[in-house]
Amino acid sequence: METKIGSVDAAVEVKANGVVGSPPAGHCYPIAPAVQASAPEKTLGSHLARRLVQVGAHDVFSIPGDFNLTLLDHLIAEPGLRLIGCCNELNAGYAADGYARARGVGACVVTFTVGGLSVLNAIAGAYSENLPVICIVGGPNSNDFGTNRILHHTIGLPDFSQELRCFQTVTCYQAVVNNLEGAHEQIDTAISTALKESKPVYISISCNLPAIPHPTFSHEPVPFFLSPKLSNQRGLEAAVEATMEFLNKAVKPVIVGGPNIRVAKAGEAFVELADACGYPIAVMPSAKGLVPEYHPRFIGTYWGAVSTAFCSEIVESADAYVFVGPIFNDYSSVGYSLLLKKEKAIIVQPERVVVANGPTFGCILMKDFLRALAKRLNKNTTAYENYSRIFVPDGQPLECKPKEPLRVNVLFKHVQKMLSGGSAVIAETGDSWFNCQKLKLPEGCGYEFQMQYGSIGWSVGATLGYAQAVKGSKRVIAFIGDGSFQVTAQDVSTMLRCGQNSIIFLINNGGYTIEVEIHDGPYNVIKNWDYTGLVDAIHNGEGKCWTTKVRHEEELKEAIETAMGSKQDCLCFIEVIVHKDDTSKELLEWGSRVCSANSRAPNPQ
Repeated sequence: METKIGSVDAAVEVKANGVVGSPPAGHCYPIAPAVQASAPEKTLGSHLARRLVQVGAHDVFSIPGDFNLTLLDHLIAEPGLRLIGCCNELNAGYAADGYARARGVGACVVTFTVGGLSVLNAIAGAYSENLPVICIVGGPNSNDFGTNRILHHTIGLPDFSQELRCFQTVTCYQAVVNNLEGAHEQIDTAISTALKESKPVYISISCNLPAIPHPTFSHEPVPFFLSPKLSNQRGLEAAVEATMEFLNKAVKPVIVGGPNIRVAKAGEAFVELADACGYPIAVMPSAKGLVPEYHPRFIGTYWGAVSTAFCSEIVESADAYVFVGPIFNDYSSVGYSLLLKKEKAIIVQPERVVVANGPTFGCILMKDFLRALAKRLNKNTTAYENYSRIFVPDGQPLECKPKEPLRVNVLFKHVQKMLSGGSAVIAETGDSWFNCQKLKLPEGCGYEFQMQYGSIGWSVGATLGYAQAVKGSKRVIAFIGDGSFQVTAQDVSTMLRCGQNSIIFLINNGGYTIEVEIHDGPYNVIKNWDYTGLVDAIHNGEGKCWTTKVRHEEELKEAIETAMGSKQDCLCFIEVIVHKDDTSKELLEWGSRVCSANSRAPNPQ
């Protein structure tokens, strides 16, 4: 199937996580009238804006700067595109990351170098998570290139390539547009590459070019297509044959889903395989939300020593395991402590299959492989029957006494009841990783966190972007630690301007708890803020916002009832006060193992 970026009359729909790329209800800036300017001539700026709308980036997160102001004018003028002004470039990048998770593509616009280097960290995170984010930078005047001049917003050298060189390491394509002749091709190639590779791209546009008409933009450009990737058919058949022989001889095989299911767009194929084979299915922590937890043979999160109850026992005792789209790093492997053996594993990546210690089959699309394999496997429910025999349901936290300090496990007991197909969970780096991992997601409930890059503060911008992408269809419930919130708190302001109704649980335990459990020191203690007071000040009577501070279970229950009831059209900010040492048992175990991995002595020379 070909994906058309083509004419403006028939915009492409980009679908991800059940959200189709049509403009969501509500906006931050007025949408331009449906009628274009009367002049027939089209410009570089209008072409870029039109392309963003066509691929599904209806909301573009921006920070103004003198090099991008004219470009912003053209983005605002495009029907169906909303320009969302953020408080800083880092959050604009995080918002584009969150938007891409829901819509399949995101975009941000910043200014040259001071803006570009500020957004760089967010783009690096999007790269690590395989997200197609289009990062647009307003660049220097085209006449300044090659003149040996020194410009502001640079480091004082007549070399304008510093920003480009930085982005080359965290994007899959870079376009520096400083003339009109090749601009059309450069922009279209950048956008199509982002979609094909599912990685960020960088587009720099000289500040004097967006408003100038040019023949390549005067009429509707000739449509172009994204050629679909195809599996090597003979390689596919050989990989399926080898895998089928390996698995059909196994006594108790299992399947584990990994985060690369997203980039391979293989979620439905994964379910087809799970339905057909009868194996128990587990999920790696960074893939939570990509595998249906309501599946009848779902057994939980496989995360080595910090797996959900009885999951690791079944996975690690299996005589064959199929890992679909895994990423094995020190975090997901709990300091390289997984009890897995290569000779028992089938590793399925977006375009490659490895059977045990070999052979390896390339040029094979994950979804094609999973669907073909589903037709060849014998049904085997042995491992799931073993799981059913040993499984004991989770216990419930002890009831809090009146006025007893609130515990984190009690908080998440009540959060579980809030979840539905109309909600989505955003979990910040920290103990929220482990507590949210234990939530059981109902059908249709979204779930996102950033495990590979693990940048604290990511969730504020990501909540802004994701909530904007799913506006009107899902309500975001975000869990953010106090330390992380201090990094990026400002863009609660943008959430209010956009009329979002997310629920933010600010977990205030007085420091960087995840760092405490890896290696403690005085640097992990932070200055405490009045977080609800801060959000009230940001609100300043403009927009719909409700805040509260809870210290006891009864207060929490009342806060949740209010947020889900009379304040369901408001941004709800609930500050939860807990003890500094109130952490999940999983974080305690994980932290000690990661600490051990980090502190290994140098190998002998």
